[in-house]
Amino acid sequence: MIPMTLTELAAAVHGRLVAGDPERTVTGPVEFDSRKVRPGGLFVAFPGERVDGHDFAQAAVSDGGAVAVLGTRAMDGVPMVLVDDARAALGRLARAVVDRLPTLTVIGVTGSSGKTTTKDMIAALTARLGPTVAPPGSFNNELGHPYTALQADAGTRFLVLEKGARGPGHVRYLCQVAPPRIAVVINVGVAHIGEFGSVDAIAAAKGELVEELPADGIAVLNADDPRVRAMAGRTAARTVLVGEAADAEVRAEDVTLDERGRPSYTLVTPAGRVAVRLGLTGRHQVGNSLAAAAVALEVGMPVEELAVALGELRLASTRRMDVFDRTDGVTVVDDSYNANPASMAAALRALARMGRGRRTIAVLGYMAELGEFERDGHEEVGRLVADLSVDRLLVVGEQAAPIHQAATAAANWGGVSVLVSDQEAAVDALRRELRPGDVVLVKGSRYRTWEVADALRAEAVRPEATPGGGVPA
Repeated sequence: MIPMTLTELAAAVHGRLVAGDPERTVTGPVEFDSRKVRPGGLFVAFPGERVDGHDFAQAAVSDGGAVAVLGTRAMDGVPMVLVDDARAALGRLARAVVDRLPTLTVIGVTGSSGKTTTKDMIAALTARLGPTVAPPGSFNNELGHPYTALQADAGTRFLVLEKGARGPGHVRYLCQVAPPRIAVVINVGVAHIGEFGSVDAIAAAKGELVEELPADGIAVLNADDPRVRAMAGRTAARTVLVGEAADAEVRAEDVTLDERGRPSYTLVTPAGRVAVRLGLTGRHQVGNSLAAAAVALEVGMPVEELAVALGELRLASTRRMDVFDRTDGVTVVDDSYNANPASMAAALRALARMGRGRRTIAVLGYMAELGEFERDGHEEVGRLVADLSVDRLLVVGEQAAPIHQAATAAANWGGVSVLVSDQEAAVDALRRELRPGDVVLVKGSRYRTWEVADALRAEAVRPEATPGGGVPA
């Protein structure tokens, strides 16, 4: 947050200052959790049915040292900037801060899957060139987006923001909060199709990002996704195609995977060709890293330095293709943060590659927000399990049952699937079944699927197998 007087702040958010000194200056961070307020900061009080931030306004000022509170109703003895809508006001404040940082480059990232990992990659690369602000995890909605933008100050050179959408207009609004100069669109898939109605509607929403670019902006587009490639016609900005297509300006050639599923490839760019070896698991990381590489090149990173930087990328956000080895010889892939058919497919392919010569076990949960595509999407995953010859399948919860049904119906599959009621049952089954050398993938939407991965991480040594239970041998 840049220093701002309460008079300036009230004008920026279209609010009214009550019981505060107009010349007092906010110098600290903006927080909506009163426990995180620091001296000189601003506390934002959101009204709510269960918890109302206004109930903590006094403590934020008296105990936390906040200069004032941004809220929707006055509180006795509390300096307040009153607004009709605190969430909208937070967005206006973020825009005011970004507008006062003329040397700041805002980079926006969207896509149906992989946007958090790509955002993390971009932030890691730009941080080598100058101070960078990026959100932890996703934080890609109307609250997390401005909250992250408000962490930028006069010393910040790059602001890397992930842009999520639950419907038309959401990405456009986020662009108005922090207008991007560089936009990255990774892919268009069926994630959240239940809220959009069709893949074309999803593409239209994702494309709002490139539509909001200025004429001197840059749109980094996935050449391997036809719907993303077509967005070149929806922007006034210069486009940079990335991918494995022959006409991609930043592309990967000669892709190979090692025994951990980590890709190596030749990076081809207008500035030259270099060898890249990623430290992240999954072939899908090739496309993510190409998008990040294109951004890094555009903001001035030499291609030789870029090759080194790409090789040093590591996980920044949790539960996304996090590979760890247990002391009992079991390898676990924790990709349990979220799931949709495309990300399930990428994770399963990584499991199959890592599991060559070893036994593979997939623990898969429900995929949310698929609407009418829900059954088809889950069945598609089940068929892929069979096509990839995964040895064992544990499907968690009745909502995910079509994965189990489709896998067991596949005539070409020699593996075994079990449908279990919940996470605890999945953990019990794994305890009885796991043996040294197994590779286990854990993935699902945000329905506690990560509890399985956490149990596997905590239990380094398996108990003795119990006959008659677990995943059938």
